[in-house]
Amino acid sequence: MILGVDTHRDTHEAAVVSVVGKTLAVQGFPATALGYGHLVEWAAQLGVVRRAGVEGSGNYGAALSRYLLSRGIDVLEAPGPGRSARRRRSKSDQADAQAAARAVLSGRARSRVKAGDGPVEIARMYNVVRDSAVKARTQAVNQLKAVLVTAEPALREELAALKRRALIRACANFREDDRGDDPVVRATKFTLRALAERIEQLTVQARELEQRLAEVVESHYPALFAAAGAGPRSAAVLLITMGDNAGRVRSEASFAALCGASPVEYSSGSRCHRRLNRGGDRQANAALYRIVLTRLRWDPRTQAYYERRMAEGKTRREIIRCLKRYVAREVYRLVEGQRRGPACS
Repeated sequence: MILGVDTHRDTHEAAVVSVVGKTLAVQGFPATALGYGHLVEWAAQLGVVRRAGVEGSGNYGAALSRYLLSRGIDVLEAPGPGRSARRRRSKSDQADAQAAARAVLSGRARSRVKAGDGPVEIARMYNVVRDSAVKARTQAVNQLKAVLVTAEPALREELAALKRRALIRACANFREDDRGDDPVVRATKFTLRALAERIEQLTVQARELEQRLAEVVESHYPALFAAAGAGPRSAAVLLITMGDNAGRVRSEASFAALCGASPVEYSSGSRCHRRLNRGGDRQANAALYRIVLTRLRWDPRTQAYYERRMAEGKTRREIIRCLKRYVAREVYRLVEGQRRGPACS
């Protein structure tokens, strides 16, 4: 039997479909640990469940996917029906659950869900908070500069010549006890000080999270640091894309496609051309780009390859696209080799 689940915040709708596509039963369960157990027991009463399709396995269905994996069920990410299919039929949770099961049965669902129970999940947690801290810090810096634009000329001229770090330190040292200032100036200084303190706190938090990311990667995948240009954050982003479970990504070509680094044919008539792949995980693609730029600056092997391809008439964009593909292949082999080795057994 095939299990299909349409996930939501509070409830999950489950459907069991036979191998010939017949719907045997559909029922809803609460999105709790007890509800997960009841769902598996209910499905087991209808037959032996070896595979399941879960829609939304990266958010509402993440905990359920981990539970099903722990029960020995192969869980696949069930793709949504798409806009054209939704226009042709009605929308309901029961229908979505059956569609998830039939996607597994037909082979349309092929991507295994992430196990989320190892060091890669730890790195993902740290990376989520790190990215939000950096984003909030950038927003605070922009707000501080915007406040300075409308500040009193004397205060603005006092801070105009300072670089960003010196500017933040100067604003953090402002005090409100100067009663000789105009009330508006006092309010401006208080605002600048609050923003500067926020920037400093977020900077400290981002550095701590980057250190934690480095410790996770170095402890479990030290081979990645041996690759030129792979820093802690880039390595963590690529690991997050691959997931914790070995074999989830079937080959280095699949990993390159997942990162948006595989070439896409764009030919017509006698013109043969390949363009940049705009799909895949864009954060992973950006991580490959950062590694390539670092190698172009410091790695003699990459510099020699760049000069050779330039002599062949390739553009810089085409060469970088090729280099990202090579880096994706190298990262995949390093990670899979580490997982097969004794250090990760």
